[in-house]
Amino acid sequence: MRTDSSTLHANTMATSSLSQSSFSVGDRSIGAGHPCFVIAEAGVNHNGRLDLAHRLVDVAADVGADAVKFQTFITALLATRDAPDVPYQVENSGGRKESQFEMLQRLELDEAAHQELFAHAKERNIVFISTPDEIDSAQLLHRLGVKVFKIGSPDLVSIPFLDDVAKLGLPVILSTGMGTTEEIETALRSFAGASPVPVSLLHCVSQYPAPPREMNLRAIHALATRFGVPVGLSDHTLGTAVSTAAVALGATIIEKHLTLDTTMEGPDHPASLDPDGFARLVREIREVEAALGDGMKRCMPCEAENRVLVRKSVGLARAVAEGAHLTRADLCLLRPGNGMPPETLYSLVGKRMRRSMPECVLLQPSDVD
Repeated sequence: MRTDSSTLHANTMATSSLSQSSFSVGDRSIGAGHPCFVIAEAGVNHNGRLDLAHRLVDVAADVGADAVKFQTFITALLATRDAPDVPYQVENSGGRKESQFEMLQRLELDEAAHQELFAHAKERNIVFISTPDEIDSAQLLHRLGVKVFKIGSPDLVSIPFLDDVAKLGLPVILSTGMGTTEEIETALRSFAGASPVPVSLLHCVSQYPAPPREMNLRAIHALATRFGVPVGLSDHTLGTAVSTAAVALGATIIEKHLTLDTTMEGPDHPASLDPDGFARLVREIREVEAALGDGMKRCMPCEAENRVLVRKSVGLARAVAEGAHLTRADLCLLRPGNGMPPETLYSLVGKRMRRSMPECVLLQPSDVD
């Protein structure tokens, strides 16, 4: 269906109140001009074991992530008992013969577990985030004291749920996997009411692992331009290259799965980074951020000495006698660059030499009339 200019204007007005360059999550800021907010997605990589979940909190803090994120759900409110299995989840779980309902039930953490993990994250000075899959779970997290909601890609089109989350008044990080621009537009209206809440978007491709050729990273800039909110990447590719490229393209958030061991049985382990891999990712992100600079082209301090040594000055291509008038053939450009600058060469043609000079030496202003 063709979208005319009046419809586009109405859509833009519907989300204009969300436009902002940054917002805060605890003592961290998210948005342009701030360090990339790195989320270690523990997700369900705890395999339903609280001790593994605590270890994931520690690893996330140790590798330098800004936040550790889990998933909060009540299985009976999330899926029917006969919901079909997702192919990648079966494949990554070693072919385990269980329904999606049974898998989710096995991975569910109760409120007491959330309280422990929230307290642990606070002790480690890392932001605790979780993705609620229904409003009861969102309310649990709200009672817990979380500073931001992460909404997963499946709920991009769950407008009644988004409306309920918006009423809780916390900032939202919204994943957009499987979505279209129009669906994102509609979702953002849920957060742009009379009391708008800060929103950021995560570009995402919802496959595990996601093929790099389908990542379409240029969508990060397109979404930021279209909606005027911070935009990051939820990255399900293997390795670290796509995430670091996204930071170079302006991503303000990187979310990447973290596991204790990529060979563990479970739906998300193979598409996750192990502790060493995640530590490398954080280092690469910070290096890329430092390398981006301010965009103003200038000679940098580290190259100032080289500037003199490798640039050139006007010199003699052959020996010339005192009183001779210089020709173009007499002149050349030679290192180092501490003599007469190259742009003066043409003005020297026709000048008279005050003294004889050999070839392959630099000219000085006192050598010519």
